[in-house]
Amino acid sequence: MRAVDIIIKKRDGLVLSRAEIEFFVQGYAAGRIPDYQASAWAMAVLLKGMDEQETTDLTLAIAGSGEVLDLSGVVDLAVDKHSTGGVGDKTTLVVEPVVAACGLPVGKMSGRGLGFSGGTLDKMESIPGFRTNLSTDEFLDHLRRIGVVLTGQTADLAPADGKLYALRDVTGTVPSMPLIASSVMSKKIAGGAQAILLDVKIGLGAFMDTVAEGRLLAERMVAIGRLSDRCVIALLSDMNQPLGIAVGNALEVKEAIDTLHGGGPADFHEHCLEVAARLLLLGKTAVSLEDGRRQALAVLEDGRAWDKFRTLVAAQAGDVAYIDDPSRLPSAPIVEEVPAQRSGWLAQVHARIIGETAVELGAGRASKEDPIDHGVGILVHHKVGELVEAGQTLFTIYARSQPEASSARLRLEQSLAWSTEPVPPLPLFYGIVE
Repeated sequence: MRAVDIIIKKRDGLVLSRAEIEFFVQGYAAGRIPDYQASAWAMAVLLKGMDEQETTDLTLAIAGSGEVLDLSGVVDLAVDKHSTGGVGDKTTLVVEPVVAACGLPVGKMSGRGLGFSGGTLDKMESIPGFRTNLSTDEFLDHLRRIGVVLTGQTADLAPADGKLYALRDVTGTVPSMPLIASSVMSKKIAGGAQAILLDVKIGLGAFMDTVAEGRLLAERMVAIGRLSDRCVIALLSDMNQPLGIAVGNALEVKEAIDTLHGGGPADFHEHCLEVAARLLLLGKTAVSLEDGRRQALAVLEDGRAWDKFRTLVAAQAGDVAYIDDPSRLPSAPIVEEVPAQRSGWLAQVHARIIGETAVELGAGRASKEDPIDHGVGILVHHKVGELVEAGQTLFTIYARSQPEASSARLRLEQSLAWSTEPVPPLPLFYGIVE
């Protein structure tokens, strides 16, 4: 069997066998298949697609490229959540400690930024010392002792996905539905969670543009979960505009901290409550969705969620002084406000343009070797449907230099569409796939 034959077969739109998929995945993970062939294969998958069986075989092959954890001997039931990628989506930083504070263990492997979407690990590394490279033994120990863990993929867990994840980011193959589905579900299967909530983003700032595409992706991932004996549900959530206000690593950590103290933007706060409530219901800690919301809100209000976040940061060697005083977190030297030049209702706040602008400022990567600047980013002060008066601040830009701030300002102004008539606000969610 040869890698080039498998590339050609998929290029021509033919169905790959389980053996061919396993050969390619194992060869790439082991270094026998080089990046350039993996890039060609990923592009062929993007253009020609995969059917449900191929996607399932790909998922299991990626999970099987390393160790698959069995958490049943560590906790009675562990839950996990995963977002398909969004702009300003720092939900994990709030939901994970909320759910863990309610007594339901959360063991999560997260990723780095992909394209214009931010990565949870990049955000958490804004906190000096925070380790995202826990070993498998450390992952299990933290889950057992404190009921919460947030780490990257170890060399032992889904190593093929770690390589493919970075490759997709720089080869234009991020939007491929089979690659998204297999990447998400392989991590979940390898990580050992028995119950999984998928947050499938839909809209201008997501990899799925329409509700129909998002539902198709959700259905495929739920089906993979079912075939893998996992309990999986998927929320279909809006990503036409950024979630919350902050876009950029340290800025998003600050917003998550504010939310864990009972504040935070209204849309982000509500999104976190909904996701946490459904996880608590999925994990049998809540008897109903309403009960889950009550529990989640209680631990936010009485400080238990914040205490769990501090415990998480300290356990993974992060300096809690920086989260106790978020002003110590990284910040860019140039801070510039962008005022509205007109009055009117906002008809569009284009999430993708804002995400791409944040990447250009240094909050993301143009190539997989690029460093992240944790201090740069954007605050987006208004939502679709809001009436804005001339002179009100639309954006606050955090940049490394004045030329970069000026360039960002021009791009951000292009992200807005205005209306002279009232515009309805965007929904937070479009539905659920169970």
